[in-house]
Amino acid sequence: MATKTYHGSCHCKRVRLEADLDLEKGTGKCNCSYCWKVRNWSMGVTPAHVRVTEGQSEIADYGFRPESKNFHSFCKHCGVRLFTHGDVPEIGGPYVSVMLSVLDDLPPSELAAAPVRYMNGRDDDWFHEPQERRHL
Repeated sequence: MATKTYHGSCHCKRVRLEADLDLEKGTGKCNCSYCWKVRNWSMGVTPAHVRVTEGQSEIADYGFRPESKNFHSFCKHCGVRLFTHGDVPEIGGPYVSVMLSVLDDLPPSELAAAPVRYMNGRDDDWFHEPQERRHL
């Protein structure tokens, strides 16, 4: 599969976005405390591959550690998390990780066929898969 532009939104549709993704490059699931609670399934790309097309002023950010390099962006009205963004040199610098669940035109069959990488954020061992991942 090649790169394809997907369109997404929050639940109340006040925020809309576009994301250029090649799902064959792999999606991600993490077991850190935040991703566990929001059931994260996302795909990371460079910021140029994601565009908020409507409602930028309706987005709020949450970073749970003072030294956090990651910020979770969500709609101020309906609370749906749209993406995570940050600048982490260990993974190549600036990134945006799009929540795949917000992509309105992503067919379930394409999502189910996408490879998944698992990250062990729970133990701050990000570059190794957790021992147990069936629940993610």
